[in-house]
Amino acid sequence: MKSITRRSFAGGIALVPALRFVPALAQTTISPAEARAIAKEAYIYGFPVVDNYRVQYAYFVDTKNREYKAPWNRIWNSARLFTAADKAIQTANSDTLYSMVGADLRAEPLVLTVPAMEKDRYFSVQLIDYYTQNFDYIGTRTSGNGGGTFLLAGPDWKGETPKGIDKVFRSETELAFPGYRTQLFSPADLDNVKKVQAGYKVQTLSDFLGQPAPNAAPAIDFIKPLTPAEQRTSAEFFNILNFVLRVCPTVPSETALMERFAKIGVGAGKTFDVAKLAPDMKIAIEQGMADAWAEHAALQKQIDAREVSTGKFFGTREFLKNNYLYRMAGAVYGIYGNSQQEAMYPSYAVDADGQKLDGANRYSIRFTPDQLPPVNAFWSMTMYDFPAQLMVDNPLNRYLLNSPMIPQFKKDADGGFTLYFQNKSPGADKETNWLPAPEGPFLVVMRLYWPKPEALEGKWIAPPMKRVT
Repeated sequence: MKSITRRSFAGGIALVPALRFVPALAQTTISPAEARAIAKEAYIYGFPVVDNYRVQYAYFVDTKNREYKAPWNRIWNSARLFTAADKAIQTANSDTLYSMVGADLRAEPLVLTVPAMEKDRYFSVQLIDYYTQNFDYIGTRTSGNGGGTFLLAGPDWKGETPKGIDKVFRSETELAFPGYRTQLFSPADLDNVKKVQAGYKVQTLSDFLGQPAPNAAPAIDFIKPLTPAEQRTSAEFFNILNFVLRVCPTVPSETALMERFAKIGVGAGKTFDVAKLAPDMKIAIEQGMADAWAEHAALQKQIDAREVSTGKFFGTREFLKNNYLYRMAGAVYGIYGNSQQEAMYPSYAVDADGQKLDGANRYSIRFTPDQLPPVNAFWSMTMYDFPAQLMVDNPLNRYLLNSPMIPQFKKDADGGFTLYFQNKSPGADKETNWLPAPEGPFLVVMRLYWPKPEALEGKWIAPPMKRVT
């Protein structure tokens, strides 16, 4: 395994009329038009990789960052629900307490142990690779609430399944991200969730077996990530992508794709030196990035029109079928979103008339008694500002409405209920049903945890959000 270090790379771009790229392995002539097309492809492919790196750097590398969680291979447990103060990831949930691990699988696998817990408490351990693909799950839906011990291995591990291990999970990438969600029933339930979290255990395989540890993997000299705004427009994006791809071995289905990306110096261990780009080539690369966002915007229109379900954006490589635009959309919409079998995310970005949601207006959604989201676990609706997609600070400190709150809702005459989404209070008699909105644009994300077949098959449709006039 080669060390991952910050270094300068050989090669670059010669300033000649043909705009000649000199990648690490081969000399290739390429026109600005082709560079623009490849940059668009590579940006769509790489956006989730680069955005994931931004979050992982904040969580497990930058000890001075207020979002820092823990060193590598140690579990971090949240002691509270996420609020408007949490800004590292977009569209975080506030239904469950998070636990998470920055998993470095280069030297040896990790052993993840989960405790037995109450049958009615939902939990999941989402196993995410550095492409942001959900390659598997531990939890209520998949392994039950009886507890268990599981092995998480990297792509190069060749060992036998040890005694005492219930199942082996293998990541395509050498770094991975197990993300835990543990349901909180109410504020009074917090201590019970902390007891569950105390039973989550993470060990190296050698520690689990009581054997000497193997040689440590070389230290990684992590480079500074870009900000979310810089990721959208800076050609330095591709330098970050090249760095992260070093822990992402090329899979057979992407060999030809990587050969194409190499024409503009994109790939594991390759150089993308923005300072050496010829002016025309730099413009072409930036235009390719803009083209990628234009394609994403076209997809967003399909999402808003409910022609494409966001459930298509999260899952295994096999499920996504290497649809890189969908994978990018998943990262933009809500990085680390669940696969649809685990959770579905019907979202409201526009009202019933197709107009974008804005806190200058008032909106409502009505649920009839037979129209509630069909779930095996629970459902919720969370408010986010837009376009940052962060939770909205408000005087009620209320970030969501969910199914455990139904007994508190004011009911309609037929036993259903109406929920209100607006910046100002709808009135004291309706505040139990109110989700405060920002003054400007916003997004509401519904979550269906462990959805039933009628939701997965599209037989249940989320009710519309109507503007109140």
